[in-house]
Amino acid sequence: MNPTIPDPDDIEDAPAGPVRGILVVGPSWVGDMVMAQSLFKVLKAAEPECIIDVLAPEWSLPILDRMPEVRRGVVMPVGHGKLELGTRWALGQQLGRIGYSHAIVLPNSLKSALVPAFAGIATRTGFRGEMRYWLINDMRLLSRRRLPLTVQRFVALGRTIHQPLPEPIPRPRLVADAANQARLREALELPPERRAVAFMPGAEYGPAKQWPLEHFAALARELVARGRDVWIVGSGKDHDAGEAIAQAAGSGVINLAGRTTLGDAVDLLAMAEAAVTNDSGLMHVAAAVGVPLVAIFGSSTPDHTPPLADPARAKVLYLGLECSPCFKRTCPLGHLRCLTEITPAGVLGALDELGVAQPG
Repeated sequence: MNPTIPDPDDIEDAPAGPVRGILVVGPSWVGDMVMAQSLFKVLKAAEPECIIDVLAPEWSLPILDRMPEVRRGVVMPVGHGKLELGTRWALGQQLGRIGYSHAIVLPNSLKSALVPAFAGIATRTGFRGEMRYWLINDMRLLSRRRLPLTVQRFVALGRTIHQPLPEPIPRPRLVADAANQARLREALELPPERRAVAFMPGAEYGPAKQWPLEHFAALARELVARGRDVWIVGSGKDHDAGEAIAQAAGSGVINLAGRTTLGDAVDLLAMAEAAVTNDSGLMHVAAAVGVPLVAIFGSSTPDHTPPLADPARAKVLYLGLECSPCFKRTCPLGHLRCLTEITPAGVLGALDELGVAQPG
């Protein structure tokens, strides 16, 4: 996938005739970008010949590269939250020469709707938000009651107002890179004969979504005793958490956090026997590669962004306390019971119910 702006003079690369070119303005979070694949699948099911390009942050390109429905990712050169009107205007003018017939704007911000309008794309679909009436000309009203799930909201923007959502909504499915998996095995010295359970202890939102590190460590000790390696998967921000788990758990824990790219994380999770994760972007990646997973929810709720996995391959642990969900970054009551009371034994039992990580 070419991450640069498509060349408008490349006749073979531009939509032509009856083929519809769709520019999707993608979200700014890993999990949301994974869930957006359900929209891409619905668009392709309705029009198999349509061309889908996604305007997105550069970090998301490895995710888009593993979605066969997407022709290419187009890098948004403006940082998250920045206006930089001139840059957006220039990008819109360039994209306007491609010939897209339709734009779907997934974020609700005014800024996210600027480039498709500057590109002069005829139909620009999005939910009402931030006084962007002149930017979005196919305006939808969001019913949070009718569309409680984020993935439902994304898919709804790919349908006409009167079309019902498809049943079932297609699940995201990222395609792993086998050659990169072999490279990672060698580069990271991961024994091919050892089965591994991946841990994702990070959550960008904040500590109220992070299962205690001592719980991760206790679970790691049990899994190592069962003959498994434990891989800590995450970004550089998760490295210290991975080190704390490894030191508390002892041998058998391999801290990969900060040593891999986002694309590598996709391929590592596809190799794992199972995954244990907070409600995070990597939770959605794990679900999309089909690895059996246990997802732990604290201050958030699976009512909005559950892992989009086969129910037989995913267990969601959520206590639903009287104070939950609070959606706070840190526990406003100071006790974090929504996470501390989910025990390592409970997570191990969930893995047993999935039929993975058994002794031996």
